[in-house]
Amino acid sequence: MRFSTAAAALLTIASGVSAWSVQRPLVKGYAFPSLIDATLDDLVEGLESGRFTSVDLVKAYSARIHEVNGILHMVNEINPDALSIAADADALRANGTVLGPLHGIPILIKDNIATDDKMNNTAGSFALLGAKVPRDSTIAAKLRKAGAVILGKTNLSQWANYRSANTTNGWTAYGGQTFAAYYPNQDPSGSSSGSGVSSSLGLALAALGTETSGSILAPSDVNNLVGIKPTVGLTSRYLVIPISEHQDTVGPMARTVKDAAHLLQAIAGPDPMDNYTRAIPDRGKIPNYVAACKYDAFKGARIGVARNVLDIWAEMIDPPVLAAFNEAVKEIEAAGATIVDANFTGFEAFQNDKNETLVLDADFISNLANYFSELTFNPYGLKSLADLRNFTHNFKAEDWPERDTAIWDNALKEGWNNTDPRFWKAYQANLYYGGEGGILGALERTNTSAVLLPTQLSPTIPALVGAPVVTVPMGFYPANTTVRLDDFGGTVASGPHIPFGISFMGPKFCEADLIGFAYAYEQRTHHRHDVQPYIVPNMELADFVS
Repeated sequence: MRFSTAAAALLTIASGVSAWSVQRPLVKGYAFPSLIDATLDDLVEGLESGRFTSVDLVKAYSARIHEVNGILHMVNEINPDALSIAADADALRANGTVLGPLHGIPILIKDNIATDDKMNNTAGSFALLGAKVPRDSTIAAKLRKAGAVILGKTNLSQWANYRSANTTNGWTAYGGQTFAAYYPNQDPSGSSSGSGVSSSLGLALAALGTETSGSILAPSDVNNLVGIKPTVGLTSRYLVIPISEHQDTVGPMARTVKDAAHLLQAIAGPDPMDNYTRAIPDRGKIPNYVAACKYDAFKGARIGVARNVLDIWAEMIDPPVLAAFNEAVKEIEAAGATIVDANFTGFEAFQNDKNETLVLDADFISNLANYFSELTFNPYGLKSLADLRNFTHNFKAEDWPERDTAIWDNALKEGWNNTDPRFWKAYQANLYYGGEGGILGALERTNTSAVLLPTQLSPTIPALVGAPVVTVPMGFYPANTTVRLDDFGGTVASGPHIPFGISFMGPKFCEADLIGFAYAYEQRTHHRHDVQPYIVPNMELADFVS
């Protein structure tokens, strides 16, 4: 269903911003988990004990979405079949069949992850409204196999932030402008904007995002979340609306490391429809990511800090973030890790390199055309990026020319795709700057298991080689922070009480190690609870339980 833009009536507008805890409603003496804080363990315990059902969860989460969606615009559609899917999950559970930890648990997914059901798959554009796919994306199919209820589709930055040079994060023609919940009109970052806001407010247990370069990490950073950007090839991209086969990946955005690990466990693994997943080690066997959540993960570990990145990009990091990062490094050292400098030796030269843009443009031309060719119903008959640009320029709701198509214009001006001989040279440059000159070289030279950076600075270099990153909440901007607006749409780019995170970067397919480090840091700090969102839904699970 689509949502109106009317402001929601039943909301808590928070005046307090210090450390907080949510009162758990009592029903017949039982303290129901507050959904802004509820973990998977909380929900599974309640389902197993019969205190509530999956149908109750769907009703409660849907009501919470309705409360805030008129203000924050984070969900494009609720699955019209969600209640019946939840009822089926309840019936299976009653008969003793549980498909896994996510059985009957509502999950939201980004509106570029295709589902073969009554929902749309739009990437935020009217160009794909009504388009049909031949089957579920592999990611959606894995969620269903795990028993999860796909609750709905979240808004994003249109075309995963790969259209305009002058737009705002979280805006799409189809879904409107998403805002984050820690400051009025807050930039939600992108491109997994709606997934970040939804997960932060407990509008589902968690959400899925996609990343090419920062699109899971950045919205997790500013929405006070754990985000796992997996190795390219650990999670399938089949029937995920693409940018780049060399950099795209799908991952979880959750309120706790363990919940993110559960979700990654469900979606990771080989897929014959995505040949990049053939690179998964150990013949495609997936580690136990949940078991990797160990409090003592730092004990005996060597952890690097990319100090030269902090120096070269000093103007890009605000003093409160740097101060919190330096404190976090001390906390990690105190937890048993050996801290060493692990510099990216090619980083200074990378500042003047343009090859990432060439790779992404060429991939987008090829990969978008491939996605269009998979559609079983293509409402506007689009076959190419040139067709899409023409549609966008002639469909008023797409807000052109107010929001330009500069990224597409440049790609089409270059005029070559990823089968062109020129592509290989550009891609090899990426492999150097992300590899020997970047994260992979730093890890190898310093014999470290992970490298640390503030999440504001972490996405770019690992993205070049498809290496994994996990971000965890690290702190918030102080109450006296001056509000800074973005240059185009007037959203709040930084301001009082806006969150920020720390990133653990590692070698390919080392997600279990990074999850362990992230968990160990999270359990020592619990920064997520330091500040309450300024807007919080009032509807709770207890309101829907008989």
